[in-house]
Amino acid sequence: MSVVFTAKVLPPAHAQEEGALPVLGPAQPLHTPSSPQTRLEFLLGSRLRLRKFSSPLKHTRNQSFSKLQGEVTPGLSQVEYALRRHKLMSLIHKEADRQSGTDQTVVVCSNPTYYMSNDIPYPFHQDNNFLYLCGFQEPDSVLVLQSLPGKQLPSHKAILFVPRRDPSRELWDGPRSGTDGAVALTGVDEAYPLEEFQHLLPKMRAETSTIWYDWAKPSHTQLHSDYMQHLTEAKARSKNRVQGVQHLIQRLRLIKSPAEIERMEIAGKLTSQAFTETMFASKAPVEEAFLYAKFEFECRARGADILAYPPVVAGGNRANTLHYVKNNQLIKDGEMVLLDGGCESSCYVSDVTRTWPVSGRFTAPQAELYEAVLEVQRACLALCSPGTSLENIYSVMLTMIGQKLRELGIVRSSEESSAFKAARQYCPHHVGHYLGMDVHDTPDMSRSLPLQPGMVITIEPGIYVPEDDRDAPEKFRGLGVRIEDDVVVTQHSPLILSADCPKDLKDIEQICSRAS
Repeated sequence: MSVVFTAKVLPPAHAQEEGALPVLGPAQPLHTPSSPQTRLEFLLGSRLRLRKFSSPLKHTRNQSFSKLQGEVTPGLSQVEYALRRHKLMSLIHKEADRQSGTDQTVVVCSNPTYYMSNDIPYPFHQDNNFLYLCGFQEPDSVLVLQSLPGKQLPSHKAILFVPRRDPSRELWDGPRSGTDGAVALTGVDEAYPLEEFQHLLPKMRAETSTIWYDWAKPSHTQLHSDYMQHLTEAKARSKNRVQGVQHLIQRLRLIKSPAEIERMEIAGKLTSQAFTETMFASKAPVEEAFLYAKFEFECRARGADILAYPPVVAGGNRANTLHYVKNNQLIKDGEMVLLDGGCESSCYVSDVTRTWPVSGRFTAPQAELYEAVLEVQRACLALCSPGTSLENIYSVMLTMIGQKLRELGIVRSSEESSAFKAARQYCPHHVGHYLGMDVHDTPDMSRSLPLQPGMVITIEPGIYVPEDDRDAPEKFRGLGVRIEDDVVVTQHSPLILSADCPKDLKDIEQICSRAS
């Protein structure tokens, strides 16, 4: 069955032999001084340099800047995105070998624009599976990957369906890429107006053995209702198949390329600098809202696009509420603040936590608890190597926290099982999660998977002692400490993306006690 389209089609913006893939080199670790004094000078020097030169960093600019550099998104080329689509179709080829039929079609939709109230949109954030495969950052779009007749997968054709150019809407919302711009930017094979997607549906229904589409949880409910719902229901009643594709995309997203790691290094560095500035500004008494605003300002002033998530800025006992995000109370002199925050830069995020005294000096009990968590965190960081897993590191974390709770006198039983059980009580969350385009990245991927080079994870042990805990020594009640870093697994030692963020007790005290 032939399909007629009316939009102009441009050739791909890059050409290479079929099956030829680019060779990507290894990521290089960031250099961070090792001695405490040199580290502090490094942090303070960075602060002074950033205050002197406050203009945004070029590498975090938007998609229009990327086009000038021959990139789809900052730092990521058309070749990188084509390689991702190639790898996805290779995975589908392996899955299709176990099924009948060779005609395979992948459909991935963008996000819509969401509205907080009438005519007031939320800032647009693209569906990350769609973004991962093509880099196109406009709403109401569809990416289709089609196997080619007579050719074996992973050979395929990539097609984008995008909103038409519309001067009346662009007057209000800004320019659209249109079909020509979408091809020129992303390097897909063809692009058509969104409404012409309906002409492809009969062909998909008649000729495709398997449609790979996440029908159970569509990213764009209106596009699903308009185009895909009837098709998927019809396919489900036939001998043909509709398969979810998200789990395959997540398998690819789990292993970062060198270019992705460079993006995440930038996000980690921006976040570390923002933490340092926020520590400088936290003079007791201080409002949580002020530290929230200070952290966001410092991230965005350095070129971050947005915060990666609503940060936790929890003073005193509020640090024992793991997802405390009200951030509207006063932090008193003598209390600590736990700040869990990160930024998004060029589609990749950071996720870092630090705990520090707003007075500039840890009390003796605060220092005891802090050093206990820091020792556990450093031991867990050292385990981030190929072959182990987040689950294995989690078990080590619980064992070590149990030992620390006994040493601190919070747990009095000498039995290992009691200490292990107490560790779950005083640290009720996991040791970490995968990190990438999302904060809790690739959520369908098990934490029991062996770590591989290119995976990025967080390591974030904590000990939380509620103020009404009568079993704990009184001096620890109301204290909560978490320390979190972002880690790239490599063939050698772990690469700490947030290494510039101070966490040694003396470094923190020196930074917090300096006049801002």
